[in-house]
Amino acid sequence: MKKTFLPKHSLANARPPRILSSIGRLRRRGSSLFGVGAAGLVAAMLLGLSAAPANAATVTVNLGSASTYAILAGSTITNTGSSVVSGDIGLAPGTSITGFPPGVQSTGTTNVNNALALAAQGALTTAYLDTQSRTPATTTLSDLGGSTLVPGVYQAPSSLGITGTLTLNGGGDSNAVFIFQVPSALTTAPGSSVVLENGASACNVFWQVTSSATLGSTSSFAGTIEAQTSVTLDTGAAVSGRVLARTGAVTLDSNRITVPACSNVTTTSTTTSTSTVPVTTTTVPVTTTTVVSTPTTQPTSRTTVPVIPLGAPKTGFGGTATSGPTPRDLLGFGGAALMIAAGVMAISARRRRVTADGSSSEDNIGS
Repeated sequence: MKKTFLPKHSLANARPPRILSSIGRLRRRGSSLFGVGAAGLVAAMLLGLSAAPANAATVTVNLGSASTYAILAGSTITNTGSSVVSGDIGLAPGTSITGFPPGVQSTGTTNVNNALALAAQGALTTAYLDTQSRTPATTTLSDLGGSTLVPGVYQAPSSLGITGTLTLNGGGDSNAVFIFQVPSALTTAPGSSVVLENGASACNVFWQVTSSATLGSTSSFAGTIEAQTSVTLDTGAAVSGRVLARTGAVTLDSNRITVPACSNVTTTSTTTSTSTVPVTTTTVPVTTTTVVSTPTTQPTSRTTVPVIPLGAPKTGFGGTATSGPTPRDLLGFGGAALMIAAGVMAISARRRRVTADGSSSEDNIGS
């Protein structure tokens, strides 16, 4: 049979467009690899955002110049029996303090309607409003007796009571802060107690009371009471903290109130002594020593750690999806894979065009 030869570039002599098909497949694979790189970049960004802490620790309340006061009242301070107060006593704008003695102020000074007492009341107002505004707050039961609470901000539904024992657990943090917001009155039952454990300190416990507070007889209380109106301590009640009333009275009956030893609190002793100590100046000769530093080269050890893919569970190599390849690494892997795929496809296409005797398949028709 006579063979018909057509021009080399005739459409009739054209084979199926293998190269174009290969290029198309290569483009699709390249797009897929680029998609993997882009997905890795987005995942890395999302993981970076999710690593941010969700919540910050509660900041303590700054009592300012009111921090040294064991008792601060607005109208009157009245004591019955052998109360012992360790810390300053202040009253403003009222002027009547009675019951000392038999009450005893073991440390601190007493300020009645003077500049210091007025400044302390101003500081109390600022602290009261700060404590009242803290958010977010967890709503509590109306009685906290028998509860154990961790640091945070708590708000009573209305009045708040403590019957039995309330435990405040600091979680091993001596700076842990507990804030209680009471929309109405605070009342503790006789013999009740507030217990501090695991690092919790009376320095960082605050009770903001919108009306008045009453501590039951022989009860044991911890923290600073910031009452809008008045505070009454029944017979034998003890406070490790402060009893502060903005507008009303503070009433005592054989109680013990002690300002806790906090880093931002300084108590002033009622007795002040001043001593003059002679100063002796001694001149000491200075000796200068020059030290020669010899650089030391440490051998470098290199450890190869397998790459953990995004989304993988925790492994023994010290990471999860959050410590996998960076977005730059993923794009580099994608580029390398793209170049390898292109080379493989080009070699495969060339091999299919070459016949067994080495002649080009494009030069033979019908063979």
